[in-house]
Amino acid sequence: MKLHELSDNQGSRQARKRVGRGIGSGKGKTSGRGHKGQKSRAGATIKGFEGGQMPLYRRVPKRGFTNIFRKDYVAVNVGRLQQAIDAKKLDATKTIDAEALVASGVVRRIRDGVRLLAKGELNAKIIIEVAGASKAAVEIIEKAGGKVIVLEASPTAEKPSITGKAKKEAAPAAKENKASDESED
Repeated sequence: MKLHELSDNQGSRQARKRVGRGIGSGKGKTSGRGHKGQKSRAGATIKGFEGGQMPLYRRVPKRGFTNIFRKDYVAVNVGRLQQAIDAKKLDATKTIDAEALVASGVVRRIRDGVRLLAKGELNAKIIIEVAGASKAAVEIIEKAGGKVIVLEASPTAEKPSITGKAKKEAAPAAKENKASDESED
């Protein structure tokens, strides 16, 4: 065999289809797209169109919503903390906070805070600072002799507005305060 005799296997390379090059080619005139209309045009898609019938996505009832302001907490189980302490990645003598959890590899990122959950066992006496904790998780840590510090919400968070019955009860008190302020002037 010589270099000039090298070639691909039969049928491994197929010539591209040249459409719209005369009726003799078999793909002339309409180029294999049938005749005129929306589907013969380039870029025409009719996804979800059901021929004028009410489409499925409009027939099906819609329920619920997605709260775009919800907090995205990272869940950490008590058992995972014990694993990290046993592997000497966390120091049980120091206060464990979100930064310590990231540094030890227990969580990848903090997001809106860490929430402590109760799955697993804990033997070590630890003090942990978290954004939230389940009652069962707090019980497990306190049973082991530790302490859970739940961090307060940030000061920039909005104050809850008064609505309904509480608003009606608060209104007379506010009027009295305003009247007493005016009389002092």
